[in-house]
Amino acid sequence: MEWVKALHILSVIAWMAGLLYLPRLFVYHAAAEKGSVQSETFKVMERRLYRGITTPAMIATWVFGLWLAFGFGIVDFSQGWMWLKAVMVIALSGVHGFYGRLLRDFANDRSTRSGKFFRAINEIPFVIAIVIVIAVVVKPF
Repeated sequence: MEWVKALHILSVIAWMAGLLYLPRLFVYHAAAEKGSVQSETFKVMERRLYRGITTPAMIATWVFGLWLAFGFGIVDFSQGWMWLKAVMVIALSGVHGFYGRLLRDFANDRSTRSGKFFRAINEIPFVIAIVIVIAVVVKPF
């Protein structure tokens, strides 16, 4: 069980790193002229980050998390904090999917959003992570 827990935590770290870095790339990409060398470079960086690191890390997070919850039976679903965590992980997965849509918009030169928008959404994963960590560590209810 300790190995699964360690792999779960490492997966979460990698997933969060990708979710925090990708919108930062979007900020710079939004400022680049469409079709420019810089824009094309950002497309490659974003795609590799999303497909090569962030998405596999999300899948691993889910696999190891579900393994911990159901394989070892260490989760007590009668406690409210666990439900809060579950909802927040689902929300984080939704943010991941939304970032994928934004990535496709950039890949097809259809992005119309400003750098300011991407700076704002950059904070969403961290706010969700704060809620998850407090729920798991403090177990407020």
